[in-house]
Amino acid sequence: MGAKPTFVTLGCRLNAYESEAMKDLASGSGAEDMVVINTCAVTNEAVAKARREIRRMRRTHPDAQIVVTGCAAQIDPDKFLAMPEVDRVLGNSEKMQARSWSQIAQRSGPRLILSDIMEVSETAGHLIDGFGSRSRAYVQVQNGCDHRCTFCIIPFGRGNSRSVGAGIVVDQIRRLVGNGYNEVVLTGVDLTSWGADLPGSPPLGNLVQRILTLVPDLKRLRLSSIDQVEADSDLMDALSEPRFMPHLHLSLQAGDDLILKRMKRRHLRNDAIAFCEDARRRRPDIVFGADLIAGFPTETDAAFENTCDLITSCGLTWLHVFPFSPRPGTPAARMPQVDGAVIRERATQLRRLGAARVDNYLATEVGALRPVLVETPHRGRTEGFAEVVLTEARSEGSLIDLRIAGHDGAMLIA
Repeated sequence: MGAKPTFVTLGCRLNAYESEAMKDLASGSGAEDMVVINTCAVTNEAVAKARREIRRMRRTHPDAQIVVTGCAAQIDPDKFLAMPEVDRVLGNSEKMQARSWSQIAQRSGPRLILSDIMEVSETAGHLIDGFGSRSRAYVQVQNGCDHRCTFCIIPFGRGNSRSVGAGIVVDQIRRLVGNGYNEVVLTGVDLTSWGADLPGSPPLGNLVQRILTLVPDLKRLRLSSIDQVEADSDLMDALSEPRFMPHLHLSLQAGDDLILKRMKRRHLRNDAIAFCEDARRRRPDIVFGADLIAGFPTETDAAFENTCDLITSCGLTWLHVFPFSPRPGTPAARMPQVDGAVIRERATQLRRLGAARVDNYLATEVGALRPVLVETPHRGRTEGFAEVVLTEARSEGSLIDLRIAGHDGAMLIA
C-alpha cells in the first residue's frame, strides 16, 4: 500500500480550508504517493516560494506524483507545466471536484485539468467539519471577487464573486457546534460581497445575524477579514452582540487619498477613520487589524506618512504589511515604480510601528480577566485575537476565563 497524499499549503486561510477539503477528495479517490502544492499568487515572492517548494518536494518525494493547484497555478499554468518536477496542474475550480482526483489517482487524463475561472458561477459544494485543531473551525461562505484593484491579480485566480447560501452555512455551523467547536470563522476572498449574487441580495450582516440567532449554542463567531466600505447596517449592529468577536481585520491598503484612487480602492482615508470610530462607539473593546501596502507606485514620502498616520488615526493593532510587488497583468505593474530599497525601508517602518502598537495593546490587557479559547495545551487566543501563552496546560478547544499576568511584546501570558 502506498503512502497517503502529502499536502503543502501556501497563502491564505481559504487555501488552508480548501486543502482540507482536497484531502477528503483525494482520500475518497484512493490516491496514493502524491504531493499536492496549493499555491498562492498574491505577490511575486509567493509564486517564487511555490516554485521552490515544488523543487524541494520533488527532492524529498522522488517517486511521488506532484500536483500543483491554487491561484498561481490557475493564473499561469504553463509556467508550472514547464517545470520538470510537475506531473499535473489543477485549476482552482477543478481542485474541488471529485472527478479530478479520480483521474489523478488513476494517473489518467491530461496533465492540465483547468477551465476558465471566470465562467464558474457556483461555490464548491464540498464542506468540511473544521480543520487544524479542535478549537476553531473555518467556514467558507464566499469565493472570488468582482472588484479590480490595480495591484491585485487574485480575481484572475479565483474568478467572480459567488456565495454559499445562508441555509447551507447555518447547517454546517450547527454541525460544527455539535462536534464541539466553540469558535467559527467565516472566510472568503471578498467576504463583505457575500450575498450579492443570491436571491434578494442579502448583505453579510444578514448572514451574521442569522447565524447568531439560529445557532444559539455557538460561543464565538469571527470574521476573517472585511472590506470596511461594504460593511452594512446589520453587520454594524451585530457588533453589540457579545458572541460576535470584537476583532475586525480591515482591507485598508493605504492612508493617502491619491494612492487609494490609483489603487482603485472604493474608500478614502476619512472613510476608514469614520468606520473605525463608528465601530468603536458600538463596541469599545474592538481591536482592528489591517492590510497595508508599502511602496505602491508613485507613493511619495508624504503619501507614505499619511499611511503611517492612519495607524494611529484608526487605532490599528494587528498589521499585515506587504512590500509592493508588481504583478504582471495588473495596471499597477505599468505605473512608475518606487525604488526597491525604499519599499523595503517603508515596509520595515510600518512593521516597526505595528510592533509598537501591539506592545501598547498587550500592556493594556495585563491584569484583565479574559475568556481564552485554547488552541493547544499551552496556547490560546483572546476575543481580540491576542495570542496567549498558558503557563498551565489546558484542554484543547476549551473556552476558559484567565487572568492576564503579563506579556512579552508579542503575546500575552496567563
